[in-house]
Amino acid sequence: MEHSTNQTIKRFKQIREEKHYTQSEFAKVLGIKNSTADIERGKTKISGRVVANLLREFSLNPLWLFGESEQKNIKLSAVDVAPKVVTVDAEDNENIVLVNVKAAAGYPQNVQDVEWYQQLPAFNIPLSEYRNATYRGFQVEGDSMLPVLEPKEWVIGKAISNLSEVTDNNMYVIVLEDSVLVKKIRKSPDASTLTLVSLNPEYLPYPIQSHQIMELWEVNSKLSFNVDSQTDSASLKQLQEAMKTLTSEVRSLKN
Repeated sequence: MEHSTNQTIKRFKQIREEKHYTQSEFAKVLGIKNSTADIERGKTKISGRVVANLLREFSLNPLWLFGESEQKNIKLSAVDVAPKVVTVDAEDNENIVLVNVKAAAGYPQNVQDVEWYQQLPAFNIPLSEYRNATYRGFQVEGDSMLPVLEPKEWVIGKAISNLSEVTDNNMYVIVLEDSVLVKKIRKSPDASTLTLVSLNPEYLPYPIQSHQIMELWEVNSKLSFNVDSQTDSASLKQLQEAMKTLTSEVRSLKN
């Protein structure tokens, strides 16, 4: 046990020295107060948060750090979670494609089918918040994200290209091989496993493997139209009209 601890400390210090950080600078990078001196002296254990930050900042393999592997680095970007298809309008601006509950049932099977996407409603919102990135709208199914998200509300997600961009406890739209979910995410230290967390306490967290994810969208806004008593088609029509009105109003302000 002591040999393993000494090896971990040695490798922790090795990373700092290879990156030419002082103990104070390294502490700042890893979210540690003041200095890494106590860790390097063996007085303080390396926390899970520090291991996660080492992984995120330096692609460091946690198993290497603890002496259980000779592979020093791993690549989080090996799992491609970027959008497989994007659509543009007549002016070559990226659209925000809208995926309602019905369409979401077929989304994983059609994730690379360009013609399928062309059947979905899509909009371009001329606001700075929706520039320089790819966005997509998804309708919420079920009550697992109550009280923040009501059934049939809409969320707008920003495309994520790889798992290194994922922030613990943020909300995401996760496209799996057989479903589309809206959940909070917690990563394991090496990001090989993700825990999906509902806000409704009636639904327990559960793990998935990162390679199961086809696409990932970080939720940055929601649209609510009080559609509890409406059908999917009616709510989608209402959303379409609201989007058209918003786009028209913004353009009129620019003129």
